[in-house]
Formats: sequence, structure tokens, C-alpha cells
Amino acid sequence: MSATDPIAKGGILVGTRDEVAEKAARGKRARAYVFSALAGEDRAQRVLAARVVHELSIKKPEVLRDFGAEMADALDRPEAQTRWEILGALEQMVAEDARVCDKAIVPATTALHDADSGVVRLAAFRMLTAYGATTSHRSEKVWPLIDEAIRVYHGDPEFLQMLSGVFRLVNGEASDAVKIAAADRMEFDADNAKGLLGKRAKRIVSCAPKRRRKKKPPEETKPEE
Repeated sequence: MSATDPIAKGGILVGTRDEVAEKAARGKRARAYVFSALAGEDRAQRVLAARVVHELSIKKPEVLRDFGAEMADALDRPEAQTRWEILGALEQMVAEDARVCDKAIVPATTALHDADSGVVRLAAFRMLTAYGATTSHRSEKVWPLIDEAIRVYHGDPEFLQMLSGVFRLVNGEASDAVKIAAADRMEFDADNAKGLLGKRAKRIVSCAPKRRRKKKPPEETKPEE
């Protein structure tokens, strides 16, 4: 793209997030430049590009359908903001075409265990639960990751928001096996926790199909005297 293009000056993205996103929404060349910046060496440019991609995913997601590989690759950038912005964009893309997220599952799994950023962990969790909510097969693919995260991050500041993602998963097209497993995982909190934790746990448990209850053994009858 030439230096005279309105989205760039001297090979650098120029303008605010909204200004760049508006131009990228209208033109393929502009979008190509945004993704070039997302893969580039300049940290500030990567962050700006990631913010633009997130904005596009909200306002014009259809223009991002062909960029799943580039978004997955961006999850390997060192700065947390690029990763959480792109994870947020991928979460938004689920409603447009969940297949855009296929290549991002492995790097999102890494982000789910980011040691330095709770925001990145939460963004990865939300993206994975949104993806899993689309089909029973996808729900079973992501459930082991979600189940482990529930156990590891229980009590963390982001945990209550994570439970909203779990509810989205089990309230969607998750398999019965996943819904039952989620109910089993949250049963203790549903029965014992107070406040918002207890309420969200109960909502998750309520999504499980009715499980066959074990019949109580018959009481012994005393012989008649």
C-alpha cells in the first residue's frame, strides 16, 4: 500500500481506532494494511491494529471472515492488550461464522493459562465458551479446557464473569454430556454459595437435562406382632 493511502503515512497506520476501522470496513487494501500492522514489529501499531480488528468484529464482522488465520497468529504477540483485543474479536466472530475461530483454539488454550493477565484469561475463556455453545461437537471439544479453568480460577476476580460464559455454553447447543458435567462441577456452589456466585451456579445447574435419580432402598417393614 502506498504511503499516500489515507489509512497510512510513511508506512504507519494513522488516525484513531474508529477512523482506521471506518476505512478498513470499506476497503480490502485498508484491511490488508491493518493485518500487516498486526503482524509487524511495532508494538504500538500492533495494539492499534488489534483494537481496529475488535471494532470491526462488532460493527462489520463480515469483512473479517477471511482472516481467521491472521487472528489466530496474533494471539502469539507478547503484549497482553493485543491478545485480549483479538480474543474479544474472535468471540464476536462466533455469531458471524464460528469456523473463523477454528485455528485459534490452540493459541486460545495457551491464553487461558496466561500467568500475567487475568483479562487475557477471561477473554480466552469467553471466546472458548462462545465457540463451544454453537454445536455439541464443539462443546465437547472445549469442555475439558473450560472444566480445568473453572477448577483453577475458582475464587479469582474474573471467576464470576467466567460463569457467565459457562452459562452461555450450557444454554446453547452444548451436548447433554457437557451440560451434565457442568452441572456436576457447579453443584457444590449451587447448594452452598451465597450471592451472585450461588445464583450463577444455580443457573448453570438448571440447564442440565433431568438426570435419573437413584431410587431410595425400600424401608424395612417390621413383622406384625
